[in-house]
Amino acid sequence: MSADADTPCHAGFADYEAHDATGLAALVRAGEVTPDELLDAAISRIEAHEPRLHALVHRFEEKGRQAIAAGLPDGPFTGVPFLLKNTGFEMEGTILSTGSNLFRDVVSPRDSTLVARYKAAGLVIIAKTNTPEFALSFTTEPDAFGPTRNPWDEARSPGGSSGGSTAAIAAGYVPLANTSDGAGSTRLPASHCGLFGFKPSRMVNPLGPVVVEAIAGMSTPHAASRSVRDNAALLDASGGPDVGDPYLSPVGAQSYLSQLERDPPPLRIGFTPDSPLGTPVDPECRRVAEETARLCEELGHTVEICEAGYDAEALKAAWRIIVGVNITPAVEMRGRALGLADPLSAIEPVNAEWVREARALPATAYLGAVNQLHQTARALGRFFQRYDVLLSPTAAELPPPLGALAGAGKSLDAFYDAFWTHAPFTCAFNASGCPAMSVPLGMSAGGLPVGAHFGAGFGRDGMLFQLAGQLERARPWFGRRPPLLSRGH
Repeated sequence: MSADADTPCHAGFADYEAHDATGLAALVRAGEVTPDELLDAAISRIEAHEPRLHALVHRFEEKGRQAIAAGLPDGPFTGVPFLLKNTGFEMEGTILSTGSNLFRDVVSPRDSTLVARYKAAGLVIIAKTNTPEFALSFTTEPDAFGPTRNPWDEARSPGGSSGGSTAAIAAGYVPLANTSDGAGSTRLPASHCGLFGFKPSRMVNPLGPVVVEAIAGMSTPHAASRSVRDNAALLDASGGPDVGDPYLSPVGAQSYLSQLERDPPPLRIGFTPDSPLGTPVDPECRRVAEETARLCEELGHTVEICEAGYDAEALKAAWRIIVGVNITPAVEMRGRALGLADPLSAIEPVNAEWVREARALPATAYLGAVNQLHQTARALGRFFQRYDVLLSPTAAELPPPLGALAGAGKSLDAFYDAFWTHAPFTCAFNASGCPAMSVPLGMSAGGLPVGAHFGAGFGRDGMLFQLAGQLERARPWFGRRPPLLSRGH
């Protein structure tokens, strides 16, 4: 069914978008709607907006239908349709192509630990979402699959690397979806799509059973959502150590969802409106951050302009080394499996340049880069001895026009500088392992979503959820929907 068809696209459960995932699951438990009806509703919205938005790359609704027929587990999200990001998350019998032609036909032999936990929570997994090649961009425009469009403005990107997931939520396919975040890849696209995006503390969510950690521990899986409570409840269902994990993240005595029942105590909030790299910050992004700071003061918190105290230039240099060295073995191993003399010819030119650069690095360069992550963590640790929260813009720019942040036609240097200019605030929380979130508190004058970014000390995920719940109550955003959905689809 095309988006221009006269046939109504709200098949299945007509009030699907009026509820978050927690609300939909409650209706299923009460017998007011069936999982099949929810699946029909999700598929009707997908058919209405794909392939124009191109949020999905591998669809398998029949697996969702089979899971329903077999009997879903009794969990917090029983019957709710759900999407996986197309990188790092294995689901048995589905393609995991990682946004790349090199991996286009790879089929997962098993469920990853996280996917198994999603299924146990009752989620009905029906597709993989678009992502840039190897999840290495803040725009979702892989050569292998083409660009994803932002439902708020189809000439713009939803961001990346979890842009397919956030575009799908914003377009009403599902109320929440899986994401991952290695430098801001949950939080940036959440900001650009008007959603709540949460990056937990390192190792709250496991990456097993095969992978222990990704990009030196910086990549953290979780989700974007329309409501805070969905995000918290999902982390309750998915979080916790996996067998053989080399280290653990602190876990509070209370569930994350229960933290939303009360406001946080008065917090000491450090506010950094300026880019730590000295690069420009769009006035609209700064305005939303400043309005958020005033809102926090109205809610009883203390806000003070400050600097975070870490070396952002050194972190930028370290991230480039770590990512290049981490993607190189996977590219070379896949090339050998396919019998390719030159596997770099099968990946995007900017990423091929990244691999060639990594091949030439000495081992001491990688060790130095990892040590720089630790230095960043030490600096943030000192910061969080003085403050409870670090507030900043999420992005330094509005949702980018398609092509603006893509690697096509750019050298690695030019691509990488644009990457960091767009998002100078978020990566410190990947380097340190500390939790962080983007909260959809603002809109630009032109009607584009703008998020505010909050980070906290390691293991203080519950306190961040408390703050998020308080902000959601003070400035509700759930009913704010893109123009795409007001045109009768």
